Formats: sequence, structure tokens, C-alpha cells
Amino acid sequence: MIKVEGLYHSYSNDENYAVKNANFEIPKGEIFGFLGPSGAGKSTTQGILTGLLQLQKGNVNVAGYDVKNISQKMFNKIGMSFEQSNVYSKLTAKENLDFYRKLFDGQTREPADLLKLVGLDGKENVRAGEFSKGMKHRLTFARSMINNPELWFLDEPTTGLDPAIASEIKDIIRKENNNGVTVFLTTHNMFIADELCNRVAFIVDGEIKLIDSPKNLKLQYGEQLVDVEFRKNGTVVKETFSTIKEEEKQRLQKVILDYEIQSMHTKEATLEEIFIKVTGRGLV
Repeated sequence: MIKVEGLYHSYSNDENYAVKNANFEIPKGEIFGFLGPSGAGKSTTQGILTGLLQLQKGNVNVAGYDVKNISQKMFNKIGMSFEQSNVYSKLTAKENLDFYRKLFDGQTREPADLLKLVGLDGKENVRAGEFSKGMKHRLTFARSMINNPELWFLDEPTTGLDPAIASEIKDIIRKENNNGVTVFLTTHNMFIADELCNRVAFIVDGEIKLIDSPKNLKLQYGEQLVDVEFRKNGTVVKETFSTIKEEEKQRLQKVILDYEIQSMHTKEATLEEIFIKVTGRGLV
């Protein structure tokens, strides 16, 4: 669904690149996470892929179309939900979706169904300007689905949402993906990426540092540890053991044999810890 080769972009039209030699490919049906701190080049890359920024250097194919010569037909195939909501404040929620659906040539979804899906049922006739930030974000998310996109660009889809609504949004993303929708997820939230993505790309200072699945990254870069709580001399002691190092494996075995185990949990590195280890940068 997406193929990027040698992508560069400079806002100052010189060698001060916001994106440098980006190369990646996303097959149909994948949830691909584009992860990095603010200013890393995530939004720039997404802007080029969606036609909001002109391609300067490289080859980019999106949904079967070369972005050097963008066709209106490409926009019928893609959906976009931005971190900053850009709905029409003077229009109601339903009017926003009714207006937007007229921009597409193909079959569209019913606004009422989408508003219910994102928890805005009963708010159909309320002006968007009266919505909270989170409600506007949900309306923007609903709007991105109205043309039944084959390729779905999501920029921080759970930002500003309470945990219950965020969980529902993640469930919607999974369901749409299970129905064959390819997802390009831009975020600095490693937890949502870990939950949803088949593969992730780490981008820092405009450069992609690596691309792999969260599982492979944890196996390659994470330590394999186990947290054990056990009763010793009448008190509960907690220790962490490596399951790789022979000396600690022997210590763990001795603890299991000699003491009453209260709890035992495997412990793996988070994507954020791996990101910092690989790139030397945090996510802020």
C-alpha cells in the first residue's frame, strides 16, 4: 500500500533536512507504527504521503498512485485523522460529516453510524464549537472513516482521550484492520504502538533508525528478567533475576527450592526503553 524510496524533505530548500533518506514499504493489511519524539520527522513524512506536502526528492507510491502526480482517485482510497482537530466549529457534528462525505466519489458511511461508533450519539445536532477537545478529536477520527478508506493515516489517535474512550478507539482500529484496512500510525506513544502495530519504525532527527516488529525488538534489545517475591525469615523479599545469565539462573532455582514463592512474573523491556537504547533519545 505504501512504498518509499530515498525520501528527503527540507523546509528551507537546502541540506537542512527534516527527513533524510527514508526507505520503507508497508504491505496491505498491516498496522505500521511511525514512532519518534516531537520534531523527528513523523508529520513531515505523513504530510508527503497524504499529499499535503510536495515531494521534493525520492520516490513515493501510496495506494497505487505516484505522489509526484497525485490523482483525486487516491484520496478516495485514504482516510486521515490528525492530532489537531480541524472540524468546522459552526457546523453540527452531523453537518461536518455530511459536508465531508460529499468530497468523495465512492460509497460513504452514514454519519449517524460513525458518531455512535465513537461515542458521540446524541450529539449529532450540537455545533462542533461547543465540543470539548476530546469530542472534537473523536469527530475528526469519525470523519476519517467516512469514505471507507483502504489506507488509514492516524496521527496520535488517542491523544486527549480518557482511558475508556481510548480503549474503544483502539478496538475500532483493530476491527477496521481485521477487515483489511492498512493503517499508518504516527505517534510518540509507545504503549499504543506496542498494542496495535505489526511493525514499527523508529525515527529521530529525520532518519529512520530501524524497522521491526515489537516482539522482535524486545527479543533483540530487551533483557529477559523475572521478578520473584518470596518469604524469607518471616518477611516478603522481592528480587529480579536474569533468565539468561547462568549464575542468576542458579540463584533463581535455589530460591524456588528453598523458599515459599509469593509471586513470579516475567519482565520484558518496553518499546520506550528499547527506543532510548537504540537511538540514545527520549520521546519528549
